[in-house]
Amino acid sequence: MNETVIYKADGGVATITLNRPDKLNAMNADLLQGAVDALEAAANDPGVRVVIFTGAGRGFCAGGDLSSPDTLGSGDTESRISVLQTLQRSSTLLREMPKVTIAAINGPCAGGGFSWAAAADLRYAAESAKFTTAYLNAGLSGDFGGTWTLPRIVGSARARELYLLSDKFTAAEAEHYGFISKMLPDDELMEHVDAIANRLLAAAPIALQRIKQNLNDAEDISFSQALNQEADRHVRTGESPDSAEARRAFMGKRPPKFSGT
Repeated sequence: MNETVIYKADGGVATITLNRPDKLNAMNADLLQGAVDALEAAANDPGVRVVIFTGAGRGFCAGGDLSSPDTLGSGDTESRISVLQTLQRSSTLLREMPKVTIAAINGPCAGGGFSWAAAADLRYAAESAKFTTAYLNAGLSGDFGGTWTLPRIVGSARARELYLLSDKFTAAEAEHYGFISKMLPDDELMEHVDAIANRLLAAAPIALQRIKQNLNDAEDISFSQALNQEADRHVRTGESPDSAEARRAFMGKRPPKFSGT
């Protein structure tokens, strides 16, 4: 990691803060690599169970920094494609790491930043946040997985509208489209996200991981395959000590104390 990305892990929650506030946290080479490194750190830390992804200052992430032409290096076309494919691991980690990822969208969210938000498991936004896919206006086709994730969040027709017209839209519209779970007053966003993170920390860790796996797998497999996967994971989690603890807590009318086993 470097100064363009701040990583903090505390009490089971890792907070990753994009830190180029003077540029609305637009992506340059350092920020992109820092995001990959921070997400790798969170994914590989057994003590981390929830990841909050947000931006410093008044922006979430304004997308690629068009004033930094060396973002993908100065090599030939194939080498630049390879660099981008490597950096896009950030989106893979947001979506596939066995932790719950939350995008706390505190301001402008565009281009690659929009794709990062779409890759997270949960999205909450400040009421002042503005959104746009942005790529068309920059003469680009899109990266960081947004054209894959967005149709699965808001539906194909809405995703096509948002990409092909590239209009800006508000947090209220993002909530209406189903892109974000909730719009909050600006000064209440992080308090709400912290409360969600604490709810997740109180849940059975293995069950959370398996639910996320089921949801991810369901995007690409048949219904019968999904049923088979669900049956396997459901029985295995049901045999775990945490599941037994959940049953004891229910019968005893007390909060459960999960161990992550």
